[in-house]
Amino acid sequence: MFKKYSTLVFFMLSGFIAHAQVANRYDIIIDELMADPTPQISLPNNEWIELRNTSSTAFNLLGWRIGDATGQSGTMPSYNLLPDSFVIVCTASAVAAMSAYGPAISVTSFPSLDNTGDVIYLRSPQNRIIHAVSYTDTWYQNELKKDGGWTLEMIDTKNPCSGFTNWKAGTDIKGGTPGKKNGVDAVNADATGPQLLRAYATDSVSISLVFDEPLDSLKAATAANYSISDGIGIPLSAMAVSPTFDKVTLRLNTPLLRKKVYTITVSAVTDCKGNIISTKNKARVGLSEIADSLSIVINEILFNPKSNGTDYVEIYNRSNKIIDLKQMFIANRNTAGVISNIKQLSADNYLLFPQDFVVITEDPAVVKRDFITQNMDAFVTAASMPSFNDDEGDVIILNAQGNITDELKYDEKWHFKLIDNREGVALERIDYNAPTQQESNWHSAATSVGYGTPTYKNSQYRFDLQVQGEITVTPEIMSPDNDGLDDFATIDYSFPSPGYMANITIFDANGRAVRYLQRNALCGIKGNFRWDGLGEKFQKIPIGIYVIYTEVFNLDGKKKQFKNTIVLARRN
Repeated sequence: MFKKYSTLVFFMLSGFIAHAQVANRYDIIIDELMADPTPQISLPNNEWIELRNTSSTAFNLLGWRIGDATGQSGTMPSYNLLPDSFVIVCTASAVAAMSAYGPAISVTSFPSLDNTGDVIYLRSPQNRIIHAVSYTDTWYQNELKKDGGWTLEMIDTKNPCSGFTNWKAGTDIKGGTPGKKNGVDAVNADATGPQLLRAYATDSVSISLVFDEPLDSLKAATAANYSISDGIGIPLSAMAVSPTFDKVTLRLNTPLLRKKVYTITVSAVTDCKGNIISTKNKARVGLSEIADSLSIVINEILFNPKSNGTDYVEIYNRSNKIIDLKQMFIANRNTAGVISNIKQLSADNYLLFPQDFVVITEDPAVVKRDFITQNMDAFVTAASMPSFNDDEGDVIILNAQGNITDELKYDEKWHFKLIDNREGVALERIDYNAPTQQESNWHSAATSVGYGTPTYKNSQYRFDLQVQGEITVTPEIMSPDNDGLDDFATIDYSFPSPGYMANITIFDANGRAVRYLQRNALCGIKGNFRWDGLGEKFQKIPIGIYVIYTEVFNLDGKKKQFKNTIVLARRN
């Protein structure tokens, strides 16, 4: 009898000790997850995650929770998770099916695991984030398996804070390995320090930094490890952002100035394995502004990719503004000519600096495979893109207010006529400053660059040979109502010699051409043209802001563009 009671006391005490233990980060990890069980391979058609105890201590999971970006689950029941053991966490309705593969427990409000990507975290009763996984469907590293039925498995559970490089699709014929060691289990040590991917300002005294992996939160929270150029210096404070700890928020002593680009330098910050940041430790930052007409222009488009390729659109910031692509959208037009299929350019904050390029695509890896890319970071992964027809179609860039910043109606006939197969051949803009819709401003990318130049200057780009001269427009506000006061706009020009030709186009605030005022007009040394405030068909056009775009050139190849703004109003 004494032996029986002793055994009972031992198990009671073991349970108490397990419950009393306070877990540290990575003592228990999420080492496998089923985000997309359809189409079913062999495992039950349920979403679930697997927890593994990587420590030498048993933990009672009573009071633990899992969560994602939308919320967190109810608490886990009492369950002693022994060292180097596994437990499956799922919904109550899935427990019976999953128990056939190993210990399974349920939680209420089990998070819905998004197929294409999500953040899933494990929280202890002490409200500490013990582990978090920010996965995407690229982590499968297998185009077939990412379509469903296969789990995502961690390769090296001793390397829990690495992302993409330490996960892949399950290899077991069932589609995964719930309740046991992962099929992909292998040594995959992390010997590389974290990299600073980008930075953005949320306001004049707050900056967010984005890294490629989770950081040691104490090192990340040391303000002296950060320095900002141009007199800003060391920030007032720094804080690693849960649950993934791959972002840091800085609070500044001195506010940032608009239209100024700063450089942030990071030092001494480490990942969770102690690897220190080294080479990729700088990023630009500044205050973003709303893009206006022609601030951002369409610079290159691949609308007819190879059979296994993907569309892309390259845009260029020709302004002096810093523009956040999270506030920008891409679209096309439907058969009725109405703007449709509006898609956000970037789900995350991404700053496009003056005179920079960025490529928008659903699959950057495919573009990098098919083309030479000089800037591997100048890609934004769009969750989805509008459909771009292989023969002709529309590309529209919109700002946060829904106004058009640039629009291109392309046609495959714009390609070089001697190209037999146009699949995989991008159309390149010749001149950033020439009108977008001008057919002569587009040409097929050169053979020598592999028919595309995503992320860098176009192969067909033509440098401006600048004209010494000027264009002025008066008045600032015109009112074409025939009352004798400011009824028309005068476009004055002055050049050092005769022989220049001029093209003058009037654009509205959305970047649409409303009047082709002059085409190949011969200019003298000084002179002027007039705009009567009417549209192309000599009709009244709405009041508002208009851009008078003037391109001048001569037979020697010298040219220059001018952009003047005028307000059209009416007094009656």
